[in-house]
Amino acid sequence: MKKLKIFISSVQKEFKAERLALRDFITADPLCRRYFEVFLFEDMPVHDRNPDAVYTEEVKNSDMYVCLLGNEYGAEDDKGLSPTEREFHVATKNAKTRLLFIKDGPDALRHPKMAKLIRKAGGQLIRRRFSSIPELTTQLYAGLVQYLEDNGILQTVPFDAAACRGASLEDIDEKAVQWFLETARAERKFALDKNTSAEKLFAHLDLFNDGKLAHAALLLFGKKPQKFRSLISAEVKCLHFHGTEVCKPIPSYQIYKGILFEQVDQAVDFVLSKLDRSVAPGKTGAASEVAYEIPKPVIREAVVNAVAHRDYTSNAAVQVMLFADRFEVWNPGALPVGMTPETLRVPHSSVPHNPLISEPLFLAHYIERAGTGTMDMIALCKKSGLPEPDFEQRDGQFVITIWRNWLTYEVMIGMELNDRQRKALVYVKENRRIANLEYQRVTGCIKKTASRDLDELVRKGVFAKFGSTGRGTFYGLVNKGDIKGTKETFRGTYGKGDIKGTKPPQRRQREAGEDT
Repeated sequence: MKKLKIFISSVQKEFKAERLALRDFITADPLCRRYFEVFLFEDMPVHDRNPDAVYTEEVKNSDMYVCLLGNEYGAEDDKGLSPTEREFHVATKNAKTRLLFIKDGPDALRHPKMAKLIRKAGGQLIRRRFSSIPELTTQLYAGLVQYLEDNGILQTVPFDAAACRGASLEDIDEKAVQWFLETARAERKFALDKNTSAEKLFAHLDLFNDGKLAHAALLLFGKKPQKFRSLISAEVKCLHFHGTEVCKPIPSYQIYKGILFEQVDQAVDFVLSKLDRSVAPGKTGAASEVAYEIPKPVIREAVVNAVAHRDYTSNAAVQVMLFADRFEVWNPGALPVGMTPETLRVPHSSVPHNPLISEPLFLAHYIERAGTGTMDMIALCKKSGLPEPDFEQRDGQFVITIWRNWLTYEVMIGMELNDRQRKALVYVKENRRIANLEYQRVTGCIKKTASRDLDELVRKGVFAKFGSTGRGTFYGLVNKGDIKGTKETFRGTYGKGDIKGTKPPQRRQREAGEDT
C-alpha cells in the first residue's frame, strides 16, 4: 500500500532535536516505516517557491498532522500568525487526523500567543504532554498504532468483543437477562422471547468470542463484572461539591459498580437527588410533574454516552461531578478519528466505540443509534434557558459540561468583572444570595466599595436587588431572559418566603451520609 504522509509542525528552532528524532524513529521502526513517511521542511531541497505556500500544500497533501507546542510562538506574518498556527488551521479546515504534543514546563514561560494556541488546540484534541524525546516517541508510536487500528489497517479485536479470561455462564445474572429481554421486547419489539436462555441471547447479540464470553457480556449481564481484572475500572464515580471547584472534604461521594444499566440509573439518580426541582400539576392527569433545573434527559444522555463510548482498557473510571454552577461527566477515551467536539453540534453519524455494548443499550432504549444524542442535549438545554453544553477533549478524557445557569466561564470573562465581583459570584452560586455585609466579609472591602461593586453587578444584569434599604436588602443571580429580576422569577429560584430576606434560603435535606 501507498505510505501515509505525516506532516510535523512546530517552531523549528525550539524543536530541532525532537523533529529529527521523530523522523529517525519512524524511518527505523519496522512497523512505522512500513506504513508512514515523514515530511520535514529541513529535508526539502532548495526551492524558489514561497515557504508558506509549500507548508500549506504539504499539510493539505498529508494524511496525519503532528503538532509540537512549547514556549516559543515563532515569526508572525502580517496577520499576527506564526507558521505553526497557520498550519494548525489548515489541518483543521481540511479534516486531517491531528496529534498534539505539548512540552512540559511552566505556563508563565510560554509566549502569550503560544499559551492561547495550546488552549485552543487542547479544546479540540487530546493533549499528550512530554518532557523528553523518548517519552515523545513512545506517545507518537501509540498514536500511530491507534490510527492504523481505527482505519482498519491493523486488524485487532475491539475490547468489548474480546474474550473475558476466566468467565463462564455461571458468572451471568439470570435476573439481568430476564429484565433485558422483557425491556427490549417492550421498547424495541425485540425478536427473542422473554424466556430465551442467556446462551441463545448472547449468540444472537454476538457476545461470544470463539465460544468464550466477551467482555460486553459481563459488562451488561454479569453478576459481578468488576471481579475480573480486565474490568476492574468499569465503574462510575459520582461526586458532589457545594462550591465551584474540586476540594476536600467531598460532601457526597459514591462509586457505582455492577452492570452498565445499573451504573447509568444509579449515577442519574445521584445527580437528580442533588438538583433543585419544582413540582407542578400534571397537564394530563392528577399526578404532579417534577421539573429539574437541568432536564433529566440531558443528564441521562451525558452519563449513558460516557458508559457506552468510554475506553474500557483505561484504568480511569467514568467520573460524574456536580458543582454549584455546573455538571460534568468525564469519559476516559477520545472521539473517533475525524470527529471533533464541534462536529457533535451538527448532524453527524453514529460511530460507537464499543458496538457490542451499544447494541443492547439501544435495544433497552438507553441510547439511539442516529448520532442525535448530543444535538438533543443542546436543544433541551436551550429550551430550558441554559447555555449549550461544552464538549472538549481534556488530557486523555472526553468531557461534557452542562451549566446550571447562564453564567458560564466565558460569559463572566466577557463581563470584565474585578476580583471582588468574581469572588461574590462564586459565593452567590454556592449560597444563592449575598447582602452588603456579606460582600464586605467575602471580599475584604469597605461598605462603600461593596455598594459600588453590587450596583455595577445589577447594572450589568448579573444580580437582582431585593429590598430597598436596611438589613432586608440582598442580591441574587438574575435568571437569563429576566434581566429585571422580578419577584416572581426570584421566587421560583429561592422559594416563597425568602423574597423579603427575613431568613436565609433553606437547602433541601440531603441524602443520608452527606454533610450539610
